Amino acid sequence: MMYKLNFRQSYLFFLCTLAFFSCTHNDKPDVSHINLDLKIERFDHDLYNGKNKNVELTDSLLHKKYGAFYEDFIFKMVGNDSYTSRQVLEGLYADKAYSDLNHEVDSVFPNLKPTEAALTQTFKYIKYYYPKAPIPRFIGFLSGFAYQTPIGDNYLGIGLDMFLGKDSKFYGALVHSIPLYVSKRFTPTYILPRATEYYVRENLFKDKDEDRTFLAKMIYNGKILYFMDQVLPENMPDSVKIGYTQKQLQWCKTYESDIWGFYLESNLIYETDYAKIQVYLSDGPFTPGLGEKNTSAPKLGIWTGWQIVRKYMKENPEVTLQQLMADMDAQKILSKSKYKPKAD
Repeated sequence: MMYKLNFRQSYLFFLCTLAFFSCTHNDKPDVSHINLDLKIERFDHDLYNGKNKNVELTDSLLHKKYGAFYEDFIFKMVGNDSYTSRQVLEGLYADKAYSDLNHEVDSVFPNLKPTEAALTQTFKYIKYYYPKAPIPRFIGFLSGFAYQTPIGDNYLGIGLDMFLGKDSKFYGALVHSIPLYVSKRFTPTYILPRATEYYVRENLFKDKDEDRTFLAKMIYNGKILYFMDQVLPENMPDSVKIGYTQKQLQWCKTYESDIWGFYLESNLIYETDYAKIQVYLSDGPFTPGLGEKNTSAPKLGIWTGWQIVRKYMKENPEVTLQQLMADMDAQKILSKSKYKPKAD
């Protein structure tokens, strides 16, 4: 499930160690010459520090410092145009659940230095491959369990309350709006891959509607994950990149040839009816109709596309990353990948 910025029209009141990857880059280019030092601004701190102070002054200071992000937060994330910014702030400050959540976030994220270091390294790789890639402001905030990594006008938000750890006391109370199979991925480990993925999808390689076949959707998503392979730490597990459990990842590997055979037998490869293919592209606890006792992995089309692209790049070492990402010929990539998984 992607938590992209999907603005709500009603006021959202807030409801009632850090695992990172060391960076080893044996097969990655040298990016030490790229001058980049990313910081995550703590909007959550600045907002909470305004409690018990002059609301109008707090509103003015936050608007001046955070600009477009503050306007989106006030009028689209936690409020709407029916409320003034002062009313939104007063509502938050009066809500005990907001204070409780703020304290929980502070206990998990007393600082974000490891995250900043990881983001800096990843975005150095992005700048290596795409020097003109725009670098957004990174802003940490409390989303009210609504937005994980929203992207707006020159910012990428990090909803810290969406990464508290799968055992957070808050997530159990949200099962009706956020299923447990989703909240199990709400851990600090996922900040880097999710922020990277949403940035890449929204800022570098947006999905295009020209080719709506299942194959095109597989290859597009496969390229996104392959790009992530190149810019994320080498020791980041594939399960974290795609959002699988280890059992789901192993299921895909075990039944890879069966999955591919199913696509072929069901004439899905060139299917354009989204109602028929979306079940293989969407997140969920499993893929309906495949596997025994609901043990299958979800979004199988995305995983298969990833394997096709990996095979294509292995078979065609002369192709650069930039050439891959610019190539819209999904059929060519499939053909030249020589992708024919075999049963173990």
